[in-house]
Amino acid sequence: MEQKPDLIEFISEDGEKEVFSVTCQVTIAGTEYLLVTDGGDEDGSGEENAYIMKKTGEEGSQSVFGMVEDEEEFNAISKVFMETLEDIDFEMGH
Repeated sequence: MEQKPDLIEFISEDGEKEVFSVTCQVTIAGTEYLLVTDGGDEDGSGEENAYIMKKTGEEGSQSVFGMVEDEEEFNAISKVFMETLEDIDFEMGH
């Protein structure tokens, strides 16, 4: 059976809805982070763009995430995701 990737909807500051595929999830110091990718259609290259999102709260039963904008935080979390993805690839035999 084919497993569908987890999807997350993001509403930008200008009110546009975007859908991202969740690639990886980690919790660091009690804060949940997601590594997400878009469909790659925006620039016409077919390549997906990756973003890091941070849980900022909850609305009812829904978690609320925002883009990580702080450069220092982004770089630190990027390293964690890179290490996590390397571990996953190794465990899968790649």
